[in-house]
Amino acid sequence: MAKRPLKSYRFSLISSLLITVLFLLLSVGFTVFFTEIFIFSTTKLLALISCGFVIFIAVFLALNFSIEKFMYKEIKQLYKDLEPEFRGELNDILITDNMDSLLENVKELALKRSVELDSLKDQASFRREFLGNVAHELKTPLFTVQGYILTLLDGALKDASVNKKYLERANKGVERLTYIVKDLDLLTKLEKEDTQLEMEEFDILELIQSVFELLEMEASKSNIQLEFDQKYDKAITVYADRERVQQVLTNLIMNSIKYGKKKGTTEVSVQPIFENKIIVRVRDNGEGIEEEHLPRLFERFYRVDKSGNRRSGGSGLGLAIVKHIIEAHKEQIFIESQAEIGSEFSFTLEKADQIEVA
Repeated sequence: MAKRPLKSYRFSLISSLLITVLFLLLSVGFTVFFTEIFIFSTTKLLALISCGFVIFIAVFLALNFSIEKFMYKEIKQLYKDLEPEFRGELNDILITDNMDSLLENVKELALKRSVELDSLKDQASFRREFLGNVAHELKTPLFTVQGYILTLLDGALKDASVNKKYLERANKGVERLTYIVKDLDLLTKLEKEDTQLEMEEFDILELIQSVFELLEMEASKSNIQLEFDQKYDKAITVYADRERVQQVLTNLIMNSIKYGKKKGTTEVSVQPIFENKIIVRVRDNGEGIEEEHLPRLFERFYRVDKSGNRRSGGSGLGLAIVKHIIEAHKEQIFIESQAEIGSEFSFTLEKADQIEVA
């Protein structure tokens, strides 16, 4: 049984002592007042001390019992006022009449509830921020589409020199909305624990090359070179969901193109790190990212640039999707970056020759 600290008895001790002293003073005072004489003797002193000690013990026990009974009654009432779903945790606490155990258990429960409350506050804050970000991301393309359509309805539709241009710009806004909705839907599916992956063996070098070819035109707009760190003589086979890994590579390389320097380079390397693991690194010599932003970089809609502008379209969910895909494979993703120097994203995958397929 836990020992109650001395300070928990302080009120009873001090109160009992004060009452005892007051009683003794009153006793001596009444004796002197009514008899007008008080003869001091050792016998009377011992009797007075014994009487005081008895009074002190009696008052202390009575006060302590009354306080504990009052507190226990209040806690019982608190229990009755609780919602039914919270009562279960207090059942074991309230079956004891031991005040020491009761106080200790109530403190533990209060601490647990405090931690849960902090967690709920964090979740509420995250939810507000997420909804605000979704509203912002949807608002921009919606207003763009609305603006061009209203201009066309006001008469520009009849003007052959501008109507096609405005329709094309409105279409770009619709495409942006489509990206956001599709990526939100994908992210929701990935966040479910029962995400199904289509696992298969494939050559990761071949997949990287296909992504290079897919993004070659986009990279050429900024004169960015997409390349391997070296010439690989043989295939490196991994066991993963090919389509999902392709999306990871596409998002990471596209990100390096968006924030890369003109006439820069995006370099991809594949290296073994353990007997059964390889690591894929996507490195660029672009703007880089300040260290303070790195912990939140994989959050949905998180912006390093707080101006509110998002470059080159996109949904703002690319890195969040990357993280969830890698974690769905039970693998790890890393980020290293220095401002004005560049960034490196890397992730691990399982080597196929270490997998025994049933």
